[in-house]
Amino acid sequence: MVSIKVPPLGESITEATVSRWLKREGDPVAAGETLVELETDKITVEVPALKAGVLSARTRAEGDVVGVNDMLGELDDAATAGASVATAPPAPRPEATPVGAAAATAAPTASQAPAQADVRSAPSARRLADEAGIDISAVAGTGRGGVVSRPDVVAAMSGPPAAAAPAAPAPTAPAATRTQHDDGAAVATQFALNRAPTEMLRETREKMTTRRKRIAENLLAAQHNTAHLTTFNEIDMSGVAALRARMKERVEQTHGVKLSFMPFFAKAAVVALEQFRSVNGKVDGDSVIYHNYVNLGIAVSSDAGLVVPIIKDAQRMGVLAIAREIVAVAERARDGKLTIDDLTGGTFTITNGGVFGSLLSTPIINYPQVAILGLHKFQDRPVAIDGKVEIRPMMYVALTYDHRIIDGQQAVLFLVRIKELMEDPESMLIS
Repeated sequence: MVSIKVPPLGESITEATVSRWLKREGDPVAAGETLVELETDKITVEVPALKAGVLSARTRAEGDVVGVNDMLGELDDAATAGASVATAPPAPRPEATPVGAAAATAAPTASQAPAQADVRSAPSARRLADEAGIDISAVAGTGRGGVVSRPDVVAAMSGPPAAAAPAAPAPTAPAATRTQHDDGAAVATQFALNRAPTEMLRETREKMTTRRKRIAENLLAAQHNTAHLTTFNEIDMSGVAALRARMKERVEQTHGVKLSFMPFFAKAAVVALEQFRSVNGKVDGDSVIYHNYVNLGIAVSSDAGLVVPIIKDAQRMGVLAIAREIVAVAERARDGKLTIDDLTGGTFTITNGGVFGSLLSTPIINYPQVAILGLHKFQDRPVAIDGKVEIRPMMYVALTYDHRIIDGQQAVLFLVRIKELMEDPESMLIS
């Protein structure tokens, strides 16, 4: 018998959440085949079978929090594939059942269980499908590789109900309105529950995932351990928009890169950080460490939540090289393929709320860094140009900084330098 244990999770990571079992008890497995996925605050870790055999026991359920070296299950390496023909159906997931709903919840049949287990889906999508009584195997996945995400389940909930076999009449309950929360964004949806009014699901409780807990801890650490302050400026985006329009088709054909605005901001930040060293530093006790390199974090939203992959040594790269790296790390983030190295060692972060429509915000420092640049939506506004009012595409930008080592003058001048570079983008191409 081979013990299946939580492997080392990476630097400073001590716990994870059991995200998804890929094998049921009694299933045959090959050596190296993934048995279970663990979700940490940074990445998804796949736990493979060390030997071939049969999965004889799963001692931890999806949603359980586990530590390094904890037992996850057992593998019978002496068993053969033939021994698992009479596979028992998987044990029900241990998530909390809404009060009063137990009697109304039908157990899955033997033919349904394997289909449900084989669907590639995000943990949040499976939880929502379970709560709403939706068979996730019938939901069309729009994620990469057909993965079913939470928005797919929301769409299925708001769509027409699936046809069902004739059954005895049941009391009809009015539609109940529920609000689901996904990383702070509220998604309101309506669905009808086939149960008596007194059994209607009015609220649910979910344990925070390991990633969500760690995000919360880091944000509180930033608020409690830094003297944070935010300064703002605005940028006329007409120059960089015109340059991008001229270059994007040729860049895509020649270099295979779709040119967005982010690489220009990234390059502008690198140039400004080399001039204002304290913005690229950190506090270590009663000392200040100044980084002579720029490891640039770019906040990326994914089904698993917000992650900040790092572009290492960005000071050595031009705009196109940065563009390639941004595309590469964003794809790995959305595919759940980021490594610990992708997520550690950052010295400065850029976050872009503008892609979601944010006009103005005060970003929170990615502790223990000492500053973060927030980008926002750009839109046409009237501005005074040479004594005349013109309509220009304008963007508000924000710099939140740690006032312990960055003076207000430095913060303002840093943001002014970003503004100057973005309004004269050609200068960055030859720097």
